[in-house]
Amino acid sequence: MKSPFGSLVTAMITPFDGNLKVDYDKVSSLIQYLFDHASEAVVVSGTTGESPSLTVEEKLRLFRTAVDAAASKMKVVAGTGSNTTRETIELSRLAEETGVDGLMLVTPYYNKPSQEGLYEHFKSVAEAVSLPIMLYNVPGRTGVNMSADTCLRLAAIDNIVAVKEASGNVEQITQICSNAPAGFYLYSGDDIMTMPVLSVGGVGVVSIASHLAGKKIKEMIDAFLSGDVHKAVTIHQYLAPLFNALFMTTNPIPVKEAMRLLGLDSGKLRLPLTPMPPEMSQKLATLMEKYGYLKI
Repeated sequence: MKSPFGSLVTAMITPFDGNLKVDYDKVSSLIQYLFDHASEAVVVSGTTGESPSLTVEEKLRLFRTAVDAAASKMKVVAGTGSNTTRETIELSRLAEETGVDGLMLVTPYYNKPSQEGLYEHFKSVAEAVSLPIMLYNVPGRTGVNMSADTCLRLAAIDNIVAVKEASGNVEQITQICSNAPAGFYLYSGDDIMTMPVLSVGGVGVVSIASHLAGKKIKEMIDAFLSGDVHKAVTIHQYLAPLFNALFMTTNPIPVKEAMRLLGLDSGKLRLPLTPMPPEMSQKLATLMEKYGYLKI
């Protein structure tokens, strides 16, 4: 059975105008661009979308704009997670009213809950909404790792249908894939880990590099899932330098710079994020030229 979010999900940047206000017109055009480049779903207001710097009002308008722009052609997943259960429930309920297709909930950050705390947090949110939920485990950003056992306990809840795994722990990812119930899907949370994750039972990736290489990433996933492992590995090896370049400094700094270089300027970043240093930008531009994305 296929995941309701498809195999290629883009963690979308949030475009800002010259005054660092959300540029909703560019949100709409970016949704269309990503659809044209093989994305089957987008995560709006995730880490890549600078969610910590967005207000609740901005997030809700982002969700509505994305739903309108997607026009049922692709799924819209709203990033509604926070480090308090009450606020997560409130935003998730409001997001459900905007017409989004699902929610992505990050593990609560900074307060470092126990495994039981993680379970109760996500269970409480799931009981408060009817939308399908994708969990998001990213210990490098949150300071807490959701164990395989906790993830599998949560997978038994009807509307918790997926996890974005960015722990980098292949043993943990394998344990989840091996024991997940039918209808629960695991996604790579890092582009560079997509092939290893597919090889142990994952279904796809929540990608950043798909802003640039969406069609090629989708081709790689489709090749692997259809049994052409050699083709998939060859594409992975080809794209690996790009995957790494987009993490040469804090995400989403590189991908926003890459979109600017591509001619799809999405504005600067809100503090505390700052623009990419010129020497890094030059390295990124040189690499993008090698891939044929721009001429320099």
